[in-house]
This record gives sequence, structure tokens and C-alpha cells, in this order.
Amino acid sequence: MLLRVTNLRAPVETPESELTPLVCRKLRLAGEELRSCRIIRKSLDARQKSKLEFVYSLVLDTKSDKPLPAKFGDLVVDAYKNSGFVDPVPGTAPMSERPVVVGSGPAGLLAAYFLAVKGYRPIVIERGKAVKERVPAIRAFDSGGEHDNENNYLFGEGGAGCFSDGKLTCRITGPDVDWVLESFVECGGRPSLVYEHRPHLGSNKLPMICRNYRRKIEALGGEYRFECRLEGLKIVDDQVVGIETSSGHIPTSHCILAIGHSARDSYEMLLQAGLPLRPKAFQLGLRIEQPQELINQHKYGKPEYLQQLGAADYSLVAKGERDLFTFCMCAGGIMIPSVSEPNMFCSNGMSNSRHDTPYANSGLVVTLEPELFGSNHPLAGVELQRKYEAAAFRLTGGHYHAPVQRAMDFVNGKTPSPDEHIPTSYERGTKARNLAEVLPPPILKAMLDGLPVMNEKWKGRYLPDAVLVGPEMRGSSPIRIDRDRETWQIPGMSGLYPVGEGAGYAGGIVTAAVDGLRAAKKLVEQFAPCE
Repeated sequence: MLLRVTNLRAPVETPESELTPLVCRKLRLAGEELRSCRIIRKSLDARQKSKLEFVYSLVLDTKSDKPLPAKFGDLVVDAYKNSGFVDPVPGTAPMSERPVVVGSGPAGLLAAYFLAVKGYRPIVIERGKAVKERVPAIRAFDSGGEHDNENNYLFGEGGAGCFSDGKLTCRITGPDVDWVLESFVECGGRPSLVYEHRPHLGSNKLPMICRNYRRKIEALGGEYRFECRLEGLKIVDDQVVGIETSSGHIPTSHCILAIGHSARDSYEMLLQAGLPLRPKAFQLGLRIEQPQELINQHKYGKPEYLQQLGAADYSLVAKGERDLFTFCMCAGGIMIPSVSEPNMFCSNGMSNSRHDTPYANSGLVVTLEPELFGSNHPLAGVELQRKYEAAAFRLTGGHYHAPVQRAMDFVNGKTPSPDEHIPTSYERGTKARNLAEVLPPPILKAMLDGLPVMNEKWKGRYLPDAVLVGPEMRGSSPIRIDRDRETWQIPGMSGLYPVGEGAGYAGGIVTAAVDGLRAAKKLVEQFAPCE
């Protein structure tokens, strides 16, 4: 009998190898009654600094069919019901050309991988370069080099997710999520990714993982075309019959559009082609950077927990007229630029798998609704992003320096001296500036209202040593491309599947990957692989 056991608590020092005898003792099961014990969830309870615990959910396979009581002290026991991953049988409708996947970020990558596994030999086009060439270009930019419009932190193999941070936190659950996480493990991630509450690949590991996916896709008959930018769609009688790219025409009757949330020129092209784009609420604000040691002290209490648990993270929400909340917290990380167009500046963060820098950074964002974009145009949110990113670039005199301000000065309305040196982890250089100038008024108000609340939640320790960097504009997409809920295709246009963050249907690596997977499954259900 398969049983799910939830709320199994153990001190953080307890090795996972001791969980099986522990749960047997608590459930009064003899060891020989148990075939297997598997972790399906693991999270940290740090509410009591004197007693940090991991909280586990387990699946037990018992030899007996005798039901157990629903409660054993704090444990909750019920039947484990998992319908399993739905692996569609390929349909019978003919497909004259191979499917094309536009973009190699998480959504495009998992769509292409599933199609390859099922024998569809997808063509993946990517406007940037392969990850091996992407890494040195990014390092050159960080050292003061020129911005490359096609090969940067946002464009290239792996998409923006490859150099964002590698978090696999996800609010959705189910077999599709499990399949995605297991595929990450198969391509180089550690096995515990499938059950950790806040799994993290690390930006240093992501290039290798993306390369491993590509090798598997190519080994299964798929094909990658780098430096190949989508420039147009060819649609005949409401059916896509091909795409135009910077490398020429590609015939296809099925195109998965995983363009990412920063391909602004692609948005403009798709709108001109008649696709149904509409503005969508998105998150924007600043980033905050603090000493990692401060975060460790606040969360763990005892310094000995650091070696056991690694660099601590956190999440905060300040409720108000508009909620201010932390987003994409990078423990032991660094600040990076998130720039896809010249003469603009936007901030982001990342951390390697070791979380070993002395800095912690996090997004501080507020949701802005479309009625505040200043226009009813479908791309009004994109133009708002451009407006404030251009303002940030001008504010520092160009050169892609980051505008920074001490958090207490920002809250108190004190403009910094332009010559003040404020140290941060941002490699290319910073300038002390008034960050109120890079925020729309509603966001500025929410920041000024919310930051003191967050500081109070940390008993006055959150802001005094903190530095703000801005703006943070790429947390989510400001547009959505309409699609049919059943087919995943654009209504009235057969063969176009908009997916992922760029289409407005995801908010992170895993949700984007699952969205791409589900689009690929829809294609497989209906069509047979082309010869």
C-alpha cells in the first residue's frame, strides 16, 4: 500500500538516511513491513531559532494493506494518490514539416526536449549564441565591454534563466512538474532537486545543464540554429506555413513561440502580424543588497547552522494599498545587469550553487496594473519599461553603471552626494543617485510605504546596512498573447503555440518549463511526426 506521510519533523542535523527508521518508530511499523521510503517534499522551519527543523513529506510503500490511523501525533497519514505523468500517444494527423521552437529558454528547452523524446526532431532557433560563446561575451561586458544586442544576459542559449539564478521554486505541483524536475536531474542537477522546497541549480551549473539538454535533443534528431532571430511569420488561410528568420525562411506548420519576456522587437513583429497581444499586470521596483552575514544571523540565530544549511534566504511582504514583496532572493549572490537594448539599464541578481559571496540581494517589487501604464496600446507596459530603463541609463551618465542609494536615505528622502562611494557586488561600476527618479509614482509610493514595514518586521535590522539598486523591471512580462485553453494555440491561427514568460503564462524557470512541456504534449496528442 502506498501511503503519504506529511509533517514529519526532524532537527536539521538529522541525516536523511535516518528518516526511514524515524518514521517507522513514529508509525509503529517494523522495518520489514516497509518496502521503500521516498522523500517528496522537504522544507525548513526556522521560526524557532533555538530549534531549526526540516519538515518532510514522504511516500511509504508498505507490505500490508491494513489502513493506518489518519493521525499519529503530529503526523498526517493518507493514501498516496498520484495519477502519474500523462505521456500522450502521438496523434495521426499528418505533419508535413518538422516543428520549430523559437527560443531556448526554459519553455522552449522543455518543449523541444519532449518533442525530441517523442520522435518529432524539432528545429530550435535561438537569436543568441551557444552557451559556450555566451559566457565570455557576458564576462567581457561585465568588465566594461560593449553591449551586444543579440548575445547578453537575456539572449542566447538557455535564455534569461541561464544567468538569472537557477531557482526552481514553483507554486504548482503535479506529474508535469515532477517530469520537468527529473529531467533537470538527468541533465546534471543534483537528485534532491525533486523534493527540496526551494531548489536551486545555481548560475554556474545552468550553462552545463543547458548544453546537456541540447546534446540529448540533437542525439534524438533535433537541430539547433544559433544566431537565428525570428523576423516574421508566413500565414496562409489562418495556418502558419513558415517563419522568416535572420538566416532565411524555415517551412513549418507548427511553431512554438517561446520568445522570452525581453524580446521586445519580437513583440512588435507579432503585433504587426496580427497576433492577439494585450497588456498584462507585471512586477517592477528595485533590488536590495545586504551583507549575507546579516541574513544568516536573522534566520538561523546560531552560527553553527551556516555550515549545515548554507547561506540563508528570506521572503518578506508588506501589505498596503499596493503590496511590496521580495522576489528572486539570491543568497550569497551578486548584482547583474538585465539589459536587452542599448542605452538602457535594468538590474537583476544571480547566485552560484555554492552561495559563497558576502552579499545577498533580492528584488523588491510591486504589481502595476495595465490601467496605470499610461496608454491602452498592447505594448504600453513595454514602453513604460523602456522609459524608466532609459532614465536609469541617463542618470548614471551611461556606460551601464548601476544607480544605487543607501536604503535609509531612500526612505528618508535624502539625495546622495554624486561623489559618494557605495560598495555593491555589481561589477561594472555604480553611481550614487536618487532612485526615486527611476520609478513610476505608484511604485515609488508603495516602496516608501512598505520598506519601513519590512524593517519593523526585522526589528529595525533590515534597512540600516542595505543598499538599493534599480530599477528592477524584468520580473514578469507586461503582455499576454491570447491562446486557446484546450489546444494551446492562438485562436483563429492554427499552428502557433505561445508559451512561457514571454507569452505571459509563467513566472519562473519551472512554470515556464511546464508551460512549454504542455504545449508540446498538445502538439503530440494531435499530430504524427513527419517522415
